[in-house]
This record gives sequence, C-alpha cells and structure tokens, in this order.
Amino acid sequence: MADKIIQIDSGEAERKGLPSVAYFADRACLSPGYFGDLIKKETGLTAQRYIQNKVIDLSKQYVLDRDLSLNQIAAKLGFQYPQHFTRLFKKEVGMTPSEYRN
Repeated sequence: MADKIIQIDSGEAERKGLPSVAYFADRACLSPGYFGDLIKKETGLTAQRYIQNKVIDLSKQYVLDRDLSLNQIAAKLGFQYPQHFTRLFKKEVGMTPSEYRN
C-alpha cells in the first residue's frame, strides 16, 4: 500500500516543498494519525521515517545522474535550501552527495 501512495518524484515536491505525512495522508484520504499507523504496521517504521527513507533512496538515484546539479536535485526533492539536502544526505548515507557521486 505504502509504495503506491509515496510518489515523491512526481514534480510536486519541487513546487510545494518536502513531502510530509499530512500530505500523503490527504492524498490517501486518511487522517495523518491513521496513515501513520498503517505505515507503521506495514513497514515497522514511522511514516516520517518511511518518507525520509524514500527521499534518500530517490536522491541517491538523482545524485548518480551527472546531468543534474546538486542544487537541481535539492530543488527537485523539495528542499528549500541545498544545504539542508546535503546535511540530510550526509547524515543518512554517511557521505556528502558529491562524495557519493564520485
């Protein structure tokens, strides 16, 4: 169920910012609490952690695409500032996006 709802790369993140639990709950016509409970039951992760993992997975794919700058990737994923993208990426992956790319 969760993978069918979580479509971060639709281009909407670039226009509206980082996807939130409330955003996906609304898309699924569920309350944020119930949505979170369903994600937790299906994945064992909180909804926020699940979404963050999906953002990181997608960002890894984008980083390997050398046609996109890191600033473009950050914007595409919905980060207001590229530094926030770099900080989260490094925290989750253990290296900066530039290091991962190389």
